Amino acid sequence: MNQETFKTSVFVHKDKLFRFARRILVSDDEAYDVVQEILMKLWEKRNSLAEVSNIEAYAMRMVNNECVNRLRKFDVRENYKNVVQTDWCIQHEQQEIKPLILNLIDQLPDKQRKVMHLKDVEELEIKEIAGILEMEENTIRVNLMRARQKVREQLEVFFEHEERAINYK
Repeated sequence: MNQETFKTSVFVHKDKLFRFARRILVSDDEAYDVVQEILMKLWEKRNSLAEVSNIEAYAMRMVNNECVNRLRKFDVRENYKNVVQTDWCIQHEQQEIKPLILNLIDQLPDKQRKVMHLKDVEELEIKEIAGILEMEENTIRVNLMRARQKVREQLEVFFEHEERAINYK
């Protein structure tokens, strides 16, 4: 695979890979490092990529695996909690729904968060998500359903609380 082919078949996915890594690691710098590392690995494997049927899914799986490895090595969870708290403050000040939803998604269990991000943010198909996360399609559907239900329930609680606060004033 030459450089031009690599650009059109692999490099075009770098933004999506970055968003996925950032969603998992909650750090732009870490996500950038992961994507750079994966792109380097893919470049080194460029001659064997012709055998890969879905390069995007393959790269996403590599990003997922690298993120999991980094989470094991570093205590990113503490940073994750700080970002969630910061996001909550920003959302509360701005009174916008999108940051609230993203915050609720960030609080989901790992599998549900990844599945919901890939389906609802990256707009991937269930089959693609199953390939990336190496899970059965039915497991993806169940995790997606549970994730959406949890976010929906938390939104209902939030809006009930907001309504009570408004009525109290």
